[in-house]
Amino acid sequence: MRRALPPRLQETNSDIDNIDMGSGAHHAREGNLNMEVHYSSKDTTWRTPKRLYDRLNREFGFELDAAASKQNALCDRYYTEEDDALNLSWESPGAVWLNPPYGRVIGKWMEKAVCEANKGSRIVSLVPARTDTLWWHESAMKASEVRLVKGRVRFVGASHGAPFPSAILVFDRSTRDGLTPRFSSFIY
Repeated sequence: MRRALPPRLQETNSDIDNIDMGSGAHHAREGNLNMEVHYSSKDTTWRTPKRLYDRLNREFGFELDAAASKQNALCDRYYTEEDDALNLSWESPGAVWLNPPYGRVIGKWMEKAVCEANKGSRIVSLVPARTDTLWWHESAMKASEVRLVKGRVRFVGASHGAPFPSAILVFDRSTRDGLTPRFSSFIY
């Protein structure tokens, strides 16, 4: 038998409708969501929304964009696919911004983030909240902080919100095996 939540914890339909979830949520409510996009690796690059980046940059002071292109780099110092960031040091006087490719290689990017954090860098990463994946449990759960993004991120150039939930992962010197990350909500 399900127990009712206290009134302060109950969500009403108006609460849900006020979240900018893009039309993807609308289609999901109508039963028209194409599930193929959730598992596709056709396009693994998703440009970070400026408002989301700016909010985090004010907090962390990014000096390096570890997964960028010349067209979408968010920091003066950045690594492109040609630079092969997975084989370079991410040492930086400020924090490192990471919006990695979201395909099958994301696990390697998360392993690298953990490794660089253990060397002393602070890595802040925007990722799909794929809590059912191996990379999430092997790397994301080592983050010192996990911020679950409320609603769906609308990436630059996208006509709808992402078809998946997102999270902001913060890896820093407190990133260690066996510690439970601090979880919070993130609204931008």
